Amino acid sequence: MKVTVFGATGGVGRFVLHHLLADEHEVTAFVRSPEKLGDLEYAVDVVSAELSDADAVARATEDADAVITAYGPPIDPLVASGPLTEGTRTIVKAMHAAGVRRLVSLATVSVPDPRDRPRLFDRLVPIGIGLLIPGALAEVQGIHEVVSTSDLDWTVARMFAPIDVPGGNPVRAGFLGVDPIGVEMARADVARFLVDQLTSTEYVGAAPAISN
Repeated sequence: MKVTVFGATGGVGRFVLHHLLADEHEVTAFVRSPEKLGDLEYAVDVVSAELSDADAVARATEDADAVITAYGPPIDPLVASGPLTEGTRTIVKAMHAAGVRRLVSLATVSVPDPRDRPRLFDRLVPIGIGLLIPGALAEVQGIHEVVSTSDLDWTVARMFAPIDVPGGNPVRAGFLGVDPIGVEMARADVARFLVDQLTSTEYVGAAPAISN
């Protein structure tokens, strides 16, 4: 499968590349700074540009079978909302133009799924994030709205707290207040879940919460 990855140099995105290559997919990495790919720069096709560059986004997606977006806003109280939401809109437009249907995206539990039956803790998370980092919350919500209304075959994986520990741990997936979803999850396992969705239809049109 030919897969284009946006956010390929991030904490989750680098693991996405590793998993895709291990599964023998053909990979295009859309990045601002190719040098951050390290040795992976020579294992993937690279498109170096900003998300605001619609022509570059179109080039990166035109031959793809699927797209993974693994980016997220920085944890910064001063971050402005908008660039990633607009970038996601550019990606979706390019996918429609190229006839690419499968989109797997990353988000946090700050966005809902209608199958959720949220507990008090689940309800408090987006409130706390909105108070501490309102721009980041607006970006996550904006990205999710663009993806979930895209009329593509989309899946949004929602996480609580990604951590830097070795991957290969058991993964839980489901909906808040319905399934036994925990809080922490290894970034490598987040990436593994994203890649696994490329060949699964279980969560098409859904936003499962995930954890170890």
